[in-house]
Amino acid sequence: MELLLDPQIWIAFATLAALEIVLGIDNIIFISILTGRLPAEQRARARFLGLGLAMLMRLVLLFSLAWIMRLTADLFTVLEMGISGRDLILLGGGAFLIAKATREIHNSLEGESHGHGAAATATMGAVLAQIAVVDVVFSLDSVITAVGMVDEIEVMVAAVVVAVLIMMVAAGPISRFVEDHPTVKMLALSFLILVGFTLVGEGIDFHTPKGYIYTAMAFSFGVEMLNIRAKKARRGHVRLRKAQFADLVAGSTDSRTSAGGAS
Repeated sequence: MELLLDPQIWIAFATLAALEIVLGIDNIIFISILTGRLPAEQRARARFLGLGLAMLMRLVLLFSLAWIMRLTADLFTVLEMGISGRDLILLGGGAFLIAKATREIHNSLEGESHGHGAAATATMGAVLAQIAVVDVVFSLDSVITAVGMVDEIEVMVAAVVVAVLIMMVAAGPISRFVEDHPTVKMLALSFLILVGFTLVGEGIDFHTPKGYIYTAMAFSFGVEMLNIRAKKARRGHVRLRKAQFADLVAGSTDSRTSAGGAS
C-alpha cells in the first residue's frame, strides 16, 4: 500500500513503462518482419507468442538481478580489452541482427524476383526460436535500464508487464503497416542493421548515445511518411485525371450519338 500511495512511485512507473515501450519498438519491428514469413493465419499467434516470450524473458531477468550484475565482470581479455558476459550477449545479438536483417533485405530484393518468395518459407518453431534469441538481447538492455532507474522490483515488474501488453496491442497494426509498405519494411531492416552495429559497439565498449540513434530513426521515418503521403496524393491525382478523361470521352460519345440521331 505504501508503494501505491507514493506519487514518486507512480511517476517512476509511468516513466519506466514509457521507456520500456520505446526500447521495445525495434523488438516489435523485428517480430513483425519475422512473422511476415509465416502463413497469414499463423502471424497473429506468432506475434502474441513472440511478445509473450519477450515478457517472460524480461521477468526472468528481473528476478535474476544478482546474476545480471555479475555479467559486467570481465571473463577474459582480448587485446587488453576486458570481455564480460554482457559483452558476449551484446556482440552475439548484434551480429545476429546484422546477419538476419541483411538476409531479409537480400530475400526482399533477390529472392522474390527468382520466384521463391519468403512469405511462407518459415515455420512457427523456427520463427519463435529466432525471436527468442533476439529477445535475450533486447530484454537484457531493457532490464539493465530498469535496474538503473528504479529500486523496487514490484515497480519494474508492473512496468514491464504493462509495456509488453501495450506492445501486444500495437504489434498487429504495426505488422500490417510494414507488410503494406515495402519501403517501410526496407527502412525497418536498415534500422535493425543500425541497432546491430550499435550493440556490437556496446559489446566492445564503444558507446553511442541512444539519442543519436533514435533521432536518426525518427528523421528517416518522418521522411518516409512524407514519401508515402506524396505517393497517395499522386495516385489521387491520377485517378482524378482518369475519371475526368472518362467523363470527357463519355460526353463526346453522347454528343456524337445525339447529333447522329438529329440528322
